[in-house]
Amino acid sequence: MSGSGKRYALRVKAPIAPLLLLLTLAAAPGQDSAPFRPASPAERQARAAVVLGDYRYDDLLWENDRTAHRIYGHRLEAVEPPSGSGIDAWGKSVSWPFMDRQLRTGDQHADHGEGVDFYNVGAARGTGGLGIWYDNKLWTSRNYVRHRILNAGPDVADFSVGYAPWPVGVNRQVSETRRFTLPAGTHFTRMISTLSSNRSEPLVVGIGISRRPTDPTAAGTFTADRATGRFAWWGPTDQRHGTMAAALLVDPAMIVDVKNDSDNHLVLLRVPPGKPFVYYAGAAWDRGADIHTQAEWITYVRAARADFTADHD
Repeated sequence: MSGSGKRYALRVKAPIAPLLLLLTLAAAPGQDSAPFRPASPAERQARAAVVLGDYRYDDLLWENDRTAHRIYGHRLEAVEPPSGSGIDAWGKSVSWPFMDRQLRTGDQHADHGEGVDFYNVGAARGTGGLGIWYDNKLWTSRNYVRHRILNAGPDVADFSVGYAPWPVGVNRQVSETRRFTLPAGTHFTRMISTLSSNRSEPLVVGIGISRRPTDPTAAGTFTADRATGRFAWWGPTDQRHGTMAAALLVDPAMIVDVKNDSDNHLVLLRVPPGKPFVYYAGAAWDRGADIHTQAEWITYVRAARADFTADHD
């Protein structure tokens, strides 16, 4: 789910106008729906892919043979508040791309045999969205305003986006460009973020994992290893859809603190404006190909290789 097209139920008494409103709200975040189409034999090839869902308010979808993600475009803000700059994750059980075909149905929250979107981002950070930590609060951008697809696959999904300036307190503005790179064979998207500001002082960047994206009453388990910069979340189990997991890899030399706000587990990094920095974010589904338990996920996160060098990109 997420700022992701979920339907809203309203309790109403008047018979006509509220019913029209209900239908409008149910349809607005979607698009002209189409029947679900299974992958053809030719499409059933393990690969990475990134696709612009211009039919769904410019959702950007990227996936590989292990994991699947989405971020939201500026056009969605008008029809689906509180849509924001968090990163969505979908459960995925096949090695070939499926998100674009499933999203076109308008029924991405049902499992058609390839995967399902039951992860609710809302205004939180999802799987690796960021903000600026200032005055004991996370200040975040809205949805991306521009994009560029650098490589649509099949070996790697590679693209960049830009976020318009947003306020941090009353005297500062920050904007961001970010590059996302997801090769085949990994659960981790490598991101290079460059933050610009009207002031030169270092920023404290909060990179987040949502605390309750699949069950508002249960927070799952968060495992933090500050010394190595490895952070893993294992969610509560949904009887219908299973369990989602998320993780971050950051440069431990940049960490200034690890804390929670109401929505997120946050890793705080000190970042000079204008200097690119690298981090990794990933997700898994226990009904996917390779990760089925919390122990397997933690082992995978601890063993993941990370390159935090940004100057050669």
